[in-house]
Amino acid sequence: MIAACPPLDRNSRYCNLLQCAHFAGNCIVAEKAGRIVGWVSGYRPPSDPDAFFVWQVAVSAEGRGKQIARRMISALLARPEQRDTTHLITTITDDNEASWRLFRGLARDWRAPLERKAFFERETHFAGAHATEFLARIGPIDRQTIHEKRG
Repeated sequence: MIAACPPLDRNSRYCNLLQCAHFAGNCIVAEKAGRIVGWVSGYRPPSDPDAFFVWQVAVSAEGRGKQIARRMISALLARPEQRDTTHLITTITDDNEASWRLFRGLARDWRAPLERKAFFERETHFAGAHATEFLARIGPIDRQTIHEKRG
């Protein structure tokens, strides 16, 4: 799924299996007719325990335009494991319009502010080999708005 959704970083299969095993409450798939059409993985950063960090969002070509990513993220945050989450965070490069649309839409749906700041910079952290990753932070999140917009 990840390989079919550039520009996502291809982690090893082992890494993805560990995510699913160790962080099952932080991962979700969407299926259609027995096929996986969406995947979201994330975790709770130890340095920011009130936040849920979205690591990867992948939606297959057949699943795009159906708000699958929004529904998966909302479903993850509605789980008991995330009941005390107050913020949703991720990193996004400037040119990833699909991800910016997704996170702007979630902030709008949840009536929460979206902050954006440089996090890992092109020259400082990637020696010019990768675009700056911006930290997108939505919150504080009103838990009721997550439940209202899940469907």
